[in-house]
Order: sequence, then C-alpha cells, then structure tokens
Amino acid sequence: MYGERVTSVDRPAAAPDPHPEPDPHGHAQEPESGPRGEAHAFAHAGQPSHAEAHAHAGPHAPAGAPGAPWPGGYPVAYQPVEADRFTRMVMRLHARAPRWAVPLAALGCVGIGIAYALISDPTRSDPDAAPTCLLKLTTGLDCPGCGGTRALWYVLHGDLPAAARHHFLFIFALPFLAWLFVAWAGNRAFGWKLPELQFSPKVVGMFLAAWAVFSVARNLPWAPFTSLYV
Repeated sequence: MYGERVTSVDRPAAAPDPHPEPDPHGHAQEPESGPRGEAHAFAHAGQPSHAEAHAHAGPHAPAGAPGAPWPGGYPVAYQPVEADRFTRMVMRLHARAPRWAVPLAALGCVGIGIAYALISDPTRSDPDAAPTCLLKLTTGLDCPGCGGTRALWYVLHGDLPAAARHHFLFIFALPFLAWLFVAWAGNRAFGWKLPELQFSPKVVGMFLAAWAVFSVARNLPWAPFTSLYV
C-alpha cells in the first residue's frame, strides 16, 4: 500500500486503460479528473481549442472544417457587373482628357446660355413665344424662374435695376455663382488655390425659403406685390 498512488478520497488509483476507445475526432477518451485526467491534459498540451481553431481558421477554411465559421461553406462573392461598351468609352475619354477639358465644356454651356439670351432678346418677345414657361402659359402665374432670362439680358447690357425688377434673387445670387465657377474652374484647369465659398446647410435652406416666399409673393394681386409680377 505504501507504494501505491492515492486519490483525493484515499482510494487506490485505478490503472490506466491501455486500449482506450477513440472518440469521433480520433482522440482517445480520457476521464477529466484523477491521474488519467492529468495524463489527458498532458497529452493534449499545446493543442488549440475549438474556439481557437475557429478564430485562426482564416477566410479560406474548407466547408465543414472544425474552424470554418460557415457550416455550409462561404457564400459566393458578389461579382460586379461589367461595364458596357459605351460606358467604357466614356471612362477612357475621361481618363485621357486634359484637366482643362471639363471646365472648358462647362464654360461652353454657360456661353450657349448667354448667346441665347443675347440673340433671342426676351424683352421684346411675346409672353407665349417658344420656348415659354408651361406654368405661365397654362395658369398665368409666374414660376420660380420666370424673368431669369430677361434679368440676364439686362445684366449683360448693364441695366441692373431692370434686371432686379425681373428677378432680384437671381441678381443677388449671380456674383456668388460666378465666383464659385471661377474658383472651381481655376483649380481644376490650372491648379489655382482660390478661396472657395462655404455655405452651411442652414444658409442654403434660408435661401431656398426666401426663393419660395418670393415665388408666392410675386403672384399676389395686391400692391406692392404686383410690381414683382413679370
């Protein structure tokens, strides 16, 4: 008895089973306590647990592997739709175009609008002359943009009071719009670092609210609002 190992209850320790039955994972089954539990812990020392294998399995673990997070395997990755021929052509032109091409195109659009105002002379055309405002043609009311072309024509001829009479909000916003375009085009085409105007959402909201009030007030049939009708 003096040479035998004892357990926590002073009983002789059972001899280890020389032929333990394997578990489904291929490991010999060992009890969790006692000398055989110590042997089991010693045999599996240094081996990662199932949670550690799950964490270190990586994104390429095969489906059904002990560390794979998806039981049925990873889903098929989303394949982006290939661009059509026209889109690829536009992207190639954009990549090869010089940096001043976009500002030049925008300036051309502005020039077309100015040329139309100068050639058409909206101050002498009839109210229903084509092209015309559909809202005014059908209801007789001024839309939020009515008078803008005439205001631009008067600005180009240096008559600011007449321009403000036709659309004073457009005249108020015109210097800011012109500076925004110059700062953007200069930076884009030539790399100029001109100070850019920064408008907060509150300022933009106040301007849009004033435009809405102006659009309603110019259609009221009482003085002095009748002077705003164009």
